[in-house]
Amino acid sequence: MKNLKYKFILLFALAPLVASAGPLESAGGLDQIAGQTGLIERPITDVIASIVRGLLAVLGTLFVVLIILGGFKWMTSQGNADRIKEAKESIKNATIGLVIVVTSYAIVRFVFDSLLKASTGNTPLNP
Repeated sequence: MKNLKYKFILLFALAPLVASAGPLESAGGLDQIAGQTGLIERPITDVIASIVRGLLAVLGTLFVVLIILGGFKWMTSQGNADRIKEAKESIKNATIGLVIVVTSYAIVRFVFDSLLKASTGNTPLNP
């Protein structure tokens, strides 16, 4: 109950600020306000594509690091059969993961390019 009292006080204290904001039309419209924010003005598809490319780059880097760590384990195993087997298994798993990521990227790219070409008749501009 004590926190509820403070929330009501805060609500009533901030109510005049919210009420004085005024309609967006008087400020020049939503497009003008959005332009003044300095945020990106790219289409959402470009933003999503950039995020996917970034995630795939991180995943590719991760798998390459895992392959290097597997090779390091193998080189430092000193002939221990169990450690060699573990290193080979980690290299194999990292390679399979890298192949899955690259294949999924190729499939998604093909599908999106096909949809773009079918819907607009344009081929994609950015690789």
